[in-house]
Amino acid sequence: MFRTRLAIAAAIACFATVAGAQDVTWSKDVGPIVAAKCGACHGANAPEFNDWMALGDEKRGKVGPRMDTYPHFMSYVVWPATGAMMRRLDDGKASGGKPGNMYAFLGGNDEERAKNLATIKAWLGEGAWNTNRWKARKEVPGVTKEQLEKIKAKY
Repeated sequence: MFRTRLAIAAAIACFATVAGAQDVTWSKDVGPIVAAKCGACHGANAPEFNDWMALGDEKRGKVGPRMDTYPHFMSYVVWPATGAMMRRLDDGKASGGKPGNMYAFLGGNDEERAKNLATIKAWLGEGAWNTNRWKARKEVPGVTKEQLEKIKAKY
C-alpha cells in the first residue's frame, strides 16, 4: 500500500514538473528576466522603436529601444524588427558561433545566462528560435511563414 501511494505521489510530482516547465509565461518568467537584466537600458524610459530608429547610428549605440512590455518585446521577435531579439540574445549556436551583442547581459555568469536563455526559448516555443529578419538583408535570410507559426509565446 505504501509503495503504491509512493509511486502515485512520484508520478504526480513528475507530471507537475513537466507541466510546469511547459507553462512558461511572459508575466511569470520572461518579463522578470527582461526587467532585471535588460530594464536599465530597455525600460519604460527608453525610446519607442520609431523614435529610437530616428536617433541615428551613434546615438542608438548609447541608448536601447524600449522592450519592457510584452508588445514591445514581441516587436523584436515577430515584427517590425523580426528576429532582432534572437540575434541579440543568441548564445552563438543559431548564429554560427558568435554570441549576440546582448547575450552577456542575460546573467552574471555562463550558468545564469544559459538558464535565462533557455527560459526565453521555452517561452517562444519549440523550434521558434531563429535569427531571420522580416526581409532578407545581407547574409540574414527573410523569415518564413513556417518559422513564424512556431512562435507560441504565452502572456
